Amino acid sequence: MTAERLHADVFFLPGIIVPAALRYAPLLHQLDDVNAVLKDLEVYRGDAPPVAYSVTMEIDGLRRAADEAGLERFHLYGHSGGGAVALAFAVAHPGRVLTLALDEPASDFTDQGNAEYGWLDYDRVLQLQPSESMSEFLKLQVAPGVALPPPPQGAPPPWMAKRPAGVRAFVEALREHHIDADSYRAFDKQVYFSWGSLTHPRWTLMERRLSKLFPVFSSEKFEGLHHLNTSHMAEPQRVASRLRELWQRAA
Repeated sequence: MTAERLHADVFFLPGIIVPAALRYAPLLHQLDDVNAVLKDLEVYRGDAPPVAYSVTMEIDGLRRAADEAGLERFHLYGHSGGGAVALAFAVAHPGRVLTLALDEPASDFTDQGNAEYGWLDYDRVLQLQPSESMSEFLKLQVAPGVALPPPPQGAPPPWMAKRPAGVRAFVEALREHHIDADSYRAFDKQVYFSWGSLTHPRWTLMERRLSKLFPVFSSEKFEGLHHLNTSHMAEPQRVASRLRELWQRAA
């Protein structure tokens, strides 16, 4: 058994925009020996967000998916919205998580995180018309002055029609969920956190905050990358290597 080739059962949770199969295709190409389970967010299970949608619904959805897959314990990787769900799941069901890998999670649900988040900017953006709202929402994910990637050519994919309502529901769910610092301190598994140098400054603050809470924590900044051009897409081989090292330490 080596860090280069190591069997692992891993759930991959995507962000609020791109489905898991598209988001993680480059990374999974580097992890062809892994039992990868792609889990899209519950907010998109139907044509509209569920009534009374919450982060607890996402936690329960991941638990059901793991039960259906026959996995009692597994590694967990999440980006953005999926990273926030991964955090919430890990403290709700710590016995089921072998390692926790996070790429710029959308929130850490702490009081300090909420105080620093800039929710008023999100209130302003999410009140705009959908066509304008989505581009303004994406600007809130990168550092000031960073240009957004050009939109894909051609007609938007069918799944994109669900995104404006899903984003609004997800942001409200993030604001309503809370995790106290002691819950993170009690999580004794390996935690890996990655973020980009050109991403919004909230993730630098989050990395500092979580590094003081999780007992076993490592982190890595990816130079020149940001929330919309993230490590697992721009440097999948490097990220795959880091994940194998994480899983190896847990083994």
